[in-house]
Amino acid sequence: MRAKRQAESGFTLIELMVVMLIIGILMAIAIPNYVGAMRSANESVLKEDLHVMRNAIDSYTMDKQKAPQSLQDLVDAGYLRKIPVDPMTHSADTWVTVTSDDLHSVDQTEPGVDDVHSGDDQPGSDGQPYSTW
Repeated sequence: MRAKRQAESGFTLIELMVVMLIIGILMAIAIPNYVGAMRSANESVLKEDLHVMRNAIDSYTMDKQKAPQSLQDLVDAGYLRKIPVDPMTHSADTWVTVTSDDLHSVDQTEPGVDDVHSGDDQPGSDGQPYSTW
């Protein structure tokens, strides 16, 4: 009787392999979905950060009659709490600012930063590099 109980306890190698196969199939389905969701979330954060920074640049330019010379000027003047972290490069120092000599207002006295882009050149979900968004 004792020998029979020992033989019945535990799992067979086949049962363990079937469970491992099922787990592998589930992971093969879940991992691409997770990666896609993370990419979509990062792109949404990037769009929102760009929108907020561009509005801050425009507000600063209209209020001060000069464009900011850097993103730090927006923080110093209270238009942004802090320079956001670029969700694609995971750094706040990789934002690419576009400076031009164009004046956007009749009252504007100095040119400066007009636009901001991500520092990442990888293509986004729309096929365009993040640095052109």
